[in-house]
Amino acid sequence: TAGIYATTMQSMRDFGGMPCSEKAGTLALLPVNLIFALTVPDCRVIGKEKHCYVTFCMSIFWIGACSFGMVECIVNMGCFTGIPIFIMGLTFLAAGTSVPDLLSSVVVAKQGKGDMAVSSSIGSNIFDVAVGLPLPWLVFTLVHGCPVPVGGHANGNGLSVAILLAMVAAVIISIAASGWVMSKKLGYSMFALYFVFIAQELFRNYA
Repeated sequence: TAGIYATTMQSMRDFGGMPCSEKAGTLALLPVNLIFALTVPDCRVIGKEKHCYVTFCMSIFWIGACSFGMVECIVNMGCFTGIPIFIMGLTFLAAGTSVPDLLSSVVVAKQGKGDMAVSSSIGSNIFDVAVGLPLPWLVFTLVHGCPVPVGGHANGNGLSVAILLAMVAAVIISIAASGWVMSKKLGYSMFALYFVFIAQELFRNYA
């Protein structure tokens, strides 16, 4: 408690010299940061290394809790605006769940480890498809004893998977064409491939 109090007081002392944008961000994130500080031990402090397991478990808990809240908010936003859940999941939900991957990729890319940034992004997507989807489906079927309803888009899953594999191949070809070097042109090509994927999904589901 004393450590949290000291940190809060230091932030309040520095608050007057912050730009307006940083002040707004600090005030908006203050309740969340306070909750995290109270529930997640800082194992980086010398002498508290033994709390690393608690830190890891609490971090996973809060990631799950925040993900649940984000999904509920996106579902409600889709119902309010009339946007289909499929489109909300394809865009907003996909972008929101990829923010940790984005931040980690930026950090390692600044360190000159571009291969780690690329492999992390590819590996996280493979983990999502191979573990993130089947594990909760397996738990659901074990608990309820019935298959998981996917929705009206299940009939196009085969084509979606084929298009996804084609996009992966296009990404690999783009990286190879750039000489296996991360550059601005490669970044622009990645953005273009993403918008092409979104456009064809929207066209197939609304045509």
